[in-house]
Amino acid sequence: MISMGPGAWRGSVQVCAGGSCVQSLCAIPPPSIHIDSCGENSVSFTLSTGGDIKVNGYVVNLFWAFDTHKQEKRTLNFRGSILSHKVANLTAQTPYEISAWAKTDLGDSALAFEHVVTKGVRPPAPSLKAKALNQTAVECTWTGPRNVVYGIFYATSFLDLYRNPKSLTTSLHNGTVTVSRDEQYLFLVRVVVPYLGPSSDCVVVKTIPDSRLPPRHLHAVHIGKTSAVIKWEAPYDAPDQDLLYAIAVKDLIRKSDRSYKVKSRNSTVEYTLNKLEPGGKYHVIVQLGNMSKESSVKITAVSLSAPDALKIITENDHILLFWKSLALKEKYFQESRGYEIHMYDNTVNATAYLGNTTDNFFKVSSLKLGHNYTFAVQASCLFGSQICGEPAVLLYDDLESGEDASALQAARPTDVAAVVVPVLFLILLGLGAGFAVLYTKHRRLQNSFTAFANSHYSSRLGAAIFSSGDDLGEDDEDTPMITGFSDDVPMVIA
Repeated sequence: MISMGPGAWRGSVQVCAGGSCVQSLCAIPPPSIHIDSCGENSVSFTLSTGGDIKVNGYVVNLFWAFDTHKQEKRTLNFRGSILSHKVANLTAQTPYEISAWAKTDLGDSALAFEHVVTKGVRPPAPSLKAKALNQTAVECTWTGPRNVVYGIFYATSFLDLYRNPKSLTTSLHNGTVTVSRDEQYLFLVRVVVPYLGPSSDCVVVKTIPDSRLPPRHLHAVHIGKTSAVIKWEAPYDAPDQDLLYAIAVKDLIRKSDRSYKVKSRNSTVEYTLNKLEPGGKYHVIVQLGNMSKESSVKITAVSLSAPDALKIITENDHILLFWKSLALKEKYFQESRGYEIHMYDNTVNATAYLGNTTDNFFKVSSLKLGHNYTFAVQASCLFGSQICGEPAVLLYDDLESGEDASALQAARPTDVAAVVVPVLFLILLGLGAGFAVLYTKHRRLQNSFTAFANSHYSSRLGAAIFSSGDDLGEDDEDTPMITGFSDDVPMVIA
């Protein structure tokens, strides 16, 4: 029987013959370990065994520990009686224990030990975060040194994590691991190239069951002034039963919340949010009714339209701004909200707030000569100027440098007169031309008829004679006559 065991005498052989036992003890000395060199991530050493014992090979173990919780080792097997070897992929500033024994025909030798500490500065352990994305995907992110290769190790138990873990490698600082669904996994990450560095803390992740998944692809398909249509997909494909969704709408300006419930088994769900405020900002959250993981989207409602037909009427020492009421096209606008007026001086690049009004006009005075202005009129802002209407903008540059405003106004008609007077003049001119044409045609018709009648007048008979033309050559007494136009009867022209 050959007795095995590191640190004991090797090659104890017991021979039994003829009912008697003869035991011979043969001591196999431990090999000699000589450290040739030691760097930041490698160690070179030489193994040899003295005496006449034939050595077939060596077994070398490297032990190290980055903390007090776990000891790690690497086992190397070599052939030959004298060996020089370099062990790479070590970590800087880390104590290593080298143990070795020789393998012979008589058995294993005693153990030899040597301790060495690599040079340099030990790199820090990565800081790992891991979270489940769905039933089968886990996203891992970490911080650590750059320009190295990391290994992500995972298993369902601590024993498997340290003895037989599953792994993948990446040169990035994040990675997505595909695992079996409905399982709990342990994750750690460490540098594997160019050295085997300290590992991160272990992170426990439970995959998300179907009933805890968030809705997918939540987005807004249409946004109006007072409503918005949102759309999302079910947490998983082809639901086999009705799913209850909880919708929370948070008003980011008014700091108020509303909630709704929707039940559907469709793969795609649409829902219309009503009673929004024009220009309001909202945060919409959708999740399953069992308070699963949530999906969210931020939407901003369309602002109130700009007032229409903004015009300027110039007076002697001021101007008047006129516009149409927003209530004509915005049914949700209340006139009590009013309008606010801003003025931008293009000459000095300055903006001024002129005030607000509930009317559809505003008086602006104290304009400077030689300046041009841009006026903006919009629905009054609410809640600290966070909910405003779109502005109607109009440029005003009638004031010229060096001229008096009142004199300039007196020298020209107002905007209304400049439009009305030419139109009235054109209308009168057209009426006059029409009457002249009618009178000319009337006179021509009168003259033509008089000439025709005079050409058929008979002074003998004292009457005008008309013939049909069909009885030419017949006697005069058979010719039909029209008696008229005598000297005693006045001629009437109809």
